Amino acid sequence: MAERSEQAHKAIVRCPSCGQRLRVPRLAARRLAVKCPRGCRSFEYAAGEEDAPSRPGRPPALRVLSLQSGSNGNSIYVEAAGVRLLFDAGISCKQAERRLQAHGRSLADVDALLLSHDHSDHTLCAGVFHRKHGLPLYAAPDAYRVAAQRIGDVSEVNHFQAGERLRFGDVTVETLPTAHDGEGCVAFVVEAAGRRLGVMTDLGHVFDGLPGAVASLDAVVLESNYDPEMLQTGRYPRFLKERIRGAGGHISNIEAARLLRAHASPRLRWACLAHLSADNNTPELAVATHRRIVGNGRPIHVAGRHSCSGLLEV
Repeated sequence: MAERSEQAHKAIVRCPSCGQRLRVPRLAARRLAVKCPRGCRSFEYAAGEEDAPSRPGRPPALRVLSLQSGSNGNSIYVEAAGVRLLFDAGISCKQAERRLQAHGRSLADVDALLLSHDHSDHTLCAGVFHRKHGLPLYAAPDAYRVAAQRIGDVSEVNHFQAGERLRFGDVTVETLPTAHDGEGCVAFVVEAAGRRLGVMTDLGHVFDGLPGAVASLDAVVLESNYDPEMLQTGRYPRFLKERIRGAGGHISNIEAARLLRAHASPRLRWACLAHLSADNNTPELAVATHRRIVGNGRPIHVAGRHSCSGLLEV
């Protein structure tokens, strides 16, 4: 009984160098230095960055790695039914390769690279990924048109219209048009074996169609960009503050939490908060806001701005 209680206060994290799973104290709102027993370089983890174990008796249908999330670069890896997908390429090829390798994955094995919109923090290295590893590129026509010069030479682009469903083997990807102020902006819902994962950042605001999509999910990577008070009192100029909290900007911790409280169904297993602002948010504040509004009924993870998440399973 004592052993079981002790394990309840432990979390599992992965060494970013070798991928070994390590048992560490479960955190509430601070960072902890971790030393890998294999002699790898020490690393830090914070609340929300631990691995999510699969549900007992229910093998996972989807596995997710947030390679990085924030205005400094975004990329999310999803695998299901033998299909490997990468959503956005706003980080360097070397970073993506290293972070996937730490989890026993390879960028060269990715079956498709899907772009959510044209902004550079989502498209900066898409051309490099395509040219180096031959990743097939998927984008809305307007997103590619605006980002084409940044992306550079590509042999082929697979265009989709917002609202279209894409098929990759036994995996379906739904594209959901968002209200963000870019071109060709979409969120994604990945479905495999009856389970549904939302990849939903750069939303603008809680637009029509978003609540219904959230209600259908088993897990979600969800934008939780800023704390309203930090944004209001922070150093950003007024025009930028208005853009961020405007209809085409980003949704706040409070908006994201209220969206989950009002529309997430009991099937939602976990939420991973993403695209956190470096200046107007903190992981601890984002998690605390969600806990205050949504409660403690399900795990809440945080996608790091400078690091890969743990392996999350659905």
